[in-house]
Amino acid sequence: MKPTEEVKKMFEKDRFATDNGAVIDEVDDHYAKCSLKIEDRHRNAMGAVMGGVYFTLADFALAVASNWQEMGWVSLDSQINYLSRAKGERLTAEAVCIKKGRTTCYYRIDVRDDLGNLTAAVTANCFCVAK
Repeated sequence: MKPTEEVKKMFEKDRFATDNGAVIDEVDDHYAKCSLKIEDRHRNAMGAVMGGVYFTLADFALAVASNWQEMGWVSLDSQINYLSRAKGERLTAEAVCIKKGRTTCYYRIDVRDDLGNLTAAVTANCFCVAK
C-alpha cells in the first residue's frame, strides 16, 4: 500500500538517505519498498553507482519496514553482496521481514535497478531498543 503522509513525515528526519534522494514507495506489514533516481552525484570515478548508495537505500528500506508500525528497531549488523552494476535510471530496495521475535528480527533487502536486475542483496539483524 502507498505510505501515508504520517509515515513519510516519520522518516523525513533520516536526512542522509532522504537528502541523497531516497523516497518511500510502499509499506505493508513489516515491509517497505524505497527508491531513488540515480544522479551523477551517486556515481564513483568509474561511472558506476557507488557502493554506499546501494547500502544507504537498503538501510533506509530496512528502517522504514522495521519501524513504521512500531518505532524502536535498530540494525545490529548487515551483510551486503554487490551482484551487478546498475543499469537504467532508478534503484529500488525491497525490505522483507523473514523472522520477527520479541526483541530481534531478521530482514532480507533486495536492491534492483529499473530494468529488474538484482544489483545488491542485503541481510540484516535488528534489535528493539524500545523493549
